[in-house]
Amino acid sequence: MSISLTPKQEHFIQTKLQTGKYQSVEEVLEIALQLLDEYDHAESEWVEEVREKIDDAIAISEHTAPIDGETFVNQILDSFQQQRQVKK
Repeated sequence: MSISLTPKQEHFIQTKLQTGKYQSVEEVLEIALQLLDEYDHAESEWVEEVREKIDDAIAISEHTAPIDGETFVNQILDSFQQQRQVKK
């Protein structure tokens, strides 16, 4: 396979090689590809976790009576007030 790099990409790779930490262009690209794979894997796991949380919330909401926004906010405010009184 043959690839073309932009001048910015070439400069980036050359800068990495000049540090002495990497021995070749191939090594720099291999590490970059490994990191890309790890990033993709982590992103997929995060998406799956979010989907599970949404599914759980939907399942709970199907068995919970709906409340209006004003009631919900008032319940939160009451909870905060009770916590303040406990701390005093």
